[in-house]
Amino acid sequence: MRAYESPLRSAQAAQTRTRILEAAGALFAEAGYSGTSLAQIAARAGVSVETVKLHGPKSSLLIAAFDQAFTGQEGEGAIHERDLGRELAAAPDDALLEGYIGFIAEANVRASELWLTVQTAALSDPAIRAAHDAVQSRRRSDFDQSIVLFRERGLLHSTRPPGELAAALSFLVSPSSYLELVVGSGWTLQTYKEWLADTIRRVILN
Repeated sequence: MRAYESPLRSAQAAQTRTRILEAAGALFAEAGYSGTSLAQIAARAGVSVETVKLHGPKSSLLIAAFDQAFTGQEGEGAIHERDLGRELAAAPDDALLEGYIGFIAEANVRASELWLTVQTAALSDPAIRAAHDAVQSRRRSDFDQSIVLFRERGLLHSTRPPGELAAALSFLVSPSSYLELVVGSGWTLQTYKEWLADTIRRVILN
Protein backbone atom coordinates (compact mmCIF):
# COMPACT_ATOMS: atom_id res chain seq x y z
CA MET A 1 0.00 0.00 0.00
CA ARG A 2 1.44 3.36 -1.06
CA ALA A 3 1.93 5.93 1.67
CA TYR A 4 -0.22 9.02 1.32
CA GLU A 5 1.74 12.06 0.18
CA SER A 6 0.31 15.40 1.17
CA PRO A 7 0.10 17.93 -1.70
CA LEU A 8 1.08 20.64 0.76
CA ARG A 9 4.14 18.69 1.88
CA SER A 10 5.11 18.03 -1.75
CA ALA A 11 4.79 21.72 -2.58
CA GLN A 12 6.89 22.67 0.44
CA ALA A 13 9.56 20.15 -0.55
CA ALA A 14 9.64 21.55 -4.09
CA GLN A 15 9.97 25.09 -2.74
CA THR A 16 12.81 24.00 -0.49
CA ARG A 17 14.65 22.39 -3.41
CA THR A 18 14.17 25.49 -5.54
CA ARG A 19 15.56 27.66 -2.74
CA ILE A 20 18.55 25.35 -2.26
CA LEU A 21 19.35 25.38 -5.98
CA GLU A 22 19.01 29.16 -6.16
CA ALA A 23 21.39 29.53 -3.22
CA ALA A 24 23.81 26.99 -4.69
CA GLY A 25 23.75 28.67 -8.09
CA ALA A 26 24.45 32.11 -6.64
CA LEU A 27 27.33 30.83 -4.52
CA PHE A 28 28.87 28.73 -7.29
CA ALA A 29 28.79 31.76 -9.60
CA GLU A 30 30.30 34.02 -6.94
CA ALA A 31 32.94 31.77 -5.37
CA GLY A 32 33.40 28.93 -7.85
CA TYR A 33 32.89 25.24 -7.29
CA SER A 34 35.80 24.57 -4.93
CA GLY A 35 35.10 27.79 -3.03
CA THR A 36 31.54 26.80 -2.16
CA SER A 37 30.65 24.43 0.69
CA LEU A 38 27.42 22.66 1.57
CA ALA A 39 27.38 24.66 4.80
CA GLN A 40 27.46 27.92 2.85
CA ILE A 41 24.64 26.71 0.60
CA ALA A 42 22.60 25.75 3.66
CA ALA A 43 23.16 29.13 5.28
CA ARG A 44 22.21 31.02 2.10
CA ALA A 45 19.08 28.88 1.63
CA GLY A 46 18.08 29.06 5.30
CA VAL A 47 18.06 25.28 5.81
CA SER A 48 20.22 22.73 7.60
CA VAL A 49 23.27 21.09 6.05
CA GLU A 50 21.46 17.76 6.42
CA THR A 51 18.62 19.10 4.26
CA VAL A 52 21.07 20.18 1.58
CA LYS A 53 22.67 16.72 1.62
CA LEU A 54 19.27 15.15 0.95
CA HIS A 55 19.21 16.97 -2.39
CA GLY A 56 22.42 15.44 -3.65
CA PRO A 57 26.19 15.83 -3.55
CA LYS A 58 27.75 19.13 -4.49
CA SER A 59 28.40 18.03 -8.07
CA SER A 60 24.72 17.27 -8.75
CA LEU A 61 23.67 20.51 -7.07
CA LEU A 62 25.88 22.43 -9.49
CA ILE A 63 24.31 20.85 -12.58
CA ALA A 64 20.77 21.13 -11.22
CA ALA A 65 21.36 24.76 -10.26
CA PHE A 66 22.52 25.53 -13.78
CA ASP A 67 19.50 23.83 -15.32
CA GLN A 68 17.13 25.73 -13.03
CA ALA A 69 18.88 29.03 -13.72
CA PHE A 70 18.96 28.56 -17.49
CA THR A 71 15.42 27.29 -18.03
CA GLY A 72 13.72 28.94 -15.08
CA GLN A 73 12.78 25.59 -13.59
CA GLU A 74 14.49 22.25 -13.10
CA GLY A 75 13.45 19.56 -15.55
CA GLU A 76 14.34 16.35 -17.33
CA GLY A 77 15.60 15.96 -20.87
CA ALA A 78 16.40 18.43 -23.63
CA ILE A 79 14.53 21.74 -23.63
CA HIS A 80 12.57 20.93 -26.79
CA GLU A 81 11.19 17.84 -25.03
CA ARG A 82 9.81 19.86 -22.11
CA ASP A 83 6.65 21.95 -21.83
CA LEU A 84 8.82 25.08 -22.02
CA GLY A 85 10.24 24.05 -25.39
CA ARG A 86 6.84 23.10 -26.75
CA GLU A 87 5.47 26.49 -25.70
CA LEU A 88 8.31 28.28 -27.47
CA ALA A 89 7.77 26.19 -30.61
CA ALA A 90 4.06 27.00 -30.62
CA ALA A 91 4.66 30.70 -31.29
CA PRO A 92 3.31 32.10 -34.61
CA ASP A 93 5.78 32.16 -37.51
CA ASP A 94 6.28 35.92 -37.30
CA ALA A 95 7.04 35.75 -33.55
CA LEU A 96 9.06 32.53 -33.41
CA LEU A 97 12.55 34.02 -33.81
CA GLU A 98 11.81 36.90 -31.45
CA GLY A 99 10.53 34.50 -28.78
CA TYR A 100 13.51 32.20 -29.30
CA ILE A 101 15.99 35.05 -28.89
CA GLY A 102 14.13 36.44 -25.89
CA PHE A 103 14.33 33.10 -24.12
CA ILE A 104 18.02 32.60 -24.93
CA ALA A 105 18.98 36.13 -23.86
CA GLU A 106 17.19 35.96 -20.52
CA ALA A 107 18.55 32.45 -19.89
CA ASN A 108 22.09 33.67 -20.50
CA VAL A 109 21.54 36.60 -18.13
CA ARG A 110 20.62 34.14 -15.39
CA ALA A 111 23.05 31.32 -16.08
CA SER A 112 26.12 32.38 -18.09
CA GLU A 113 28.46 32.86 -15.14
CA LEU A 114 27.24 29.61 -13.59
CA TRP A 115 27.96 27.80 -16.87
CA LEU A 116 31.52 29.10 -16.68
CA THR A 117 31.76 27.48 -13.23
CA VAL A 118 30.45 24.19 -14.66
CA GLN A 119 33.04 24.23 -17.45
CA THR A 120 35.88 25.02 -15.05
CA ALA A 121 34.85 22.37 -12.53
CA ALA A 122 34.51 19.77 -15.31
CA LEU A 123 38.26 20.00 -15.93
CA SER A 124 39.07 18.45 -12.56
CA ASP A 125 35.96 16.63 -11.33
CA PRO A 126 35.00 13.42 -13.19
CA ALA A 127 31.38 13.52 -11.96
CA ILE A 128 30.90 17.04 -13.22
CA ARG A 129 32.69 16.22 -16.47
CA ALA A 130 30.22 13.40 -17.13
CA ALA A 131 27.28 15.66 -16.29
CA HIS A 132 28.72 18.45 -18.43
CA ASP A 133 29.03 16.07 -21.38
CA ALA A 134 25.40 15.02 -20.89
CA VAL A 135 24.29 18.66 -20.86
CA GLN A 136 26.26 19.29 -24.05
CA SER A 137 24.60 16.30 -25.69
CA ARG A 138 21.17 17.70 -24.82
CA ARG A 139 22.21 21.12 -26.11
CA ARG A 140 23.21 19.61 -29.46
CA SER A 141 19.84 17.88 -29.61
CA ASP A 142 18.09 21.19 -28.91
CA PHE A 143 19.96 23.01 -31.66
CA ASP A 144 19.40 20.20 -34.13
CA GLN A 145 15.70 20.49 -33.37
CA SER A 146 15.82 24.29 -33.68
CA ILE A 147 17.10 23.96 -37.24
CA VAL A 148 14.35 21.47 -38.03
CA LEU A 149 11.75 23.82 -36.55
CA PHE A 150 12.98 26.87 -38.46
CA ARG A 151 12.92 24.82 -41.67
CA GLU A 152 9.42 23.50 -41.02
CA ARG A 153 8.11 26.98 -40.32
CA GLY A 154 9.53 28.39 -43.56
CA LEU A 155 12.11 30.62 -41.86
CA LEU A 156 15.23 28.70 -42.90
CA HIS A 157 16.40 29.06 -46.51
CA SER A 158 20.09 28.17 -46.19
CA THR A 159 21.28 25.15 -48.15
CA ARG A 160 24.18 24.41 -45.81
CA PRO A 161 24.13 21.06 -43.95
CA PRO A 162 21.78 21.03 -40.92
CA GLY A 163 24.56 19.89 -38.59
CA GLU A 164 26.73 22.81 -39.61
CA LEU A 165 23.86 25.25 -39.05
CA ALA A 166 23.05 23.76 -35.64
CA ALA A 167 26.68 24.04 -34.53
CA ALA A 168 26.87 27.66 -35.70
CA LEU A 169 23.62 28.52 -33.91
CA SER A 170 24.91 26.88 -30.72
CA PHE A 171 28.05 29.02 -30.91
CA LEU A 172 26.17 32.27 -31.53
CA VAL A 173 23.75 31.92 -28.62
CA SER A 174 26.12 30.25 -26.15
CA PRO A 175 26.60 31.57 -22.61
CA SER A 176 30.23 32.16 -23.55
CA SER A 177 29.35 34.57 -26.36
CA TYR A 178 26.96 36.39 -24.01
CA LEU A 179 29.75 36.80 -21.45
CA GLU A 180 32.12 38.11 -24.12
CA LEU A 181 29.69 40.63 -25.59
CA VAL A 182 27.59 41.79 -22.65
CA VAL A 183 29.79 41.28 -19.61
CA GLY A 184 33.16 41.68 -21.31
CA SER A 185 32.36 44.36 -23.89
CA GLY A 186 29.61 46.19 -22.06
CA TRP A 187 26.78 45.69 -24.54
CA THR A 188 23.27 46.32 -23.29
CA LEU A 189 20.87 43.40 -23.30
CA GLN A 190 18.86 45.09 -26.06
CA THR A 191 21.96 45.47 -28.23
CA TYR A 192 22.75 41.81 -27.65
CA LYS A 193 19.24 40.74 -28.67
CA GLU A 194 19.34 42.89 -31.80
CA TRP A 195 22.74 41.47 -32.73
CA LEU A 196 21.48 37.92 -32.25
CA ALA A 197 18.43 38.56 -34.43
CA ASP A 198 20.46 40.12 -37.22
CA THR A 199 23.25 37.53 -37.10
CA ILE A 200 20.93 34.52 -36.94
CA ARG A 201 19.00 35.81 -39.95
CA ARG A 202 22.17 36.44 -41.98
CA VAL A 203 24.33 33.49 -40.90
CA ILE A 204 21.79 30.76 -40.14
CA LEU A 205 18.48 31.38 -41.87
CA ASN A 206 19.44 32.92 -45.23
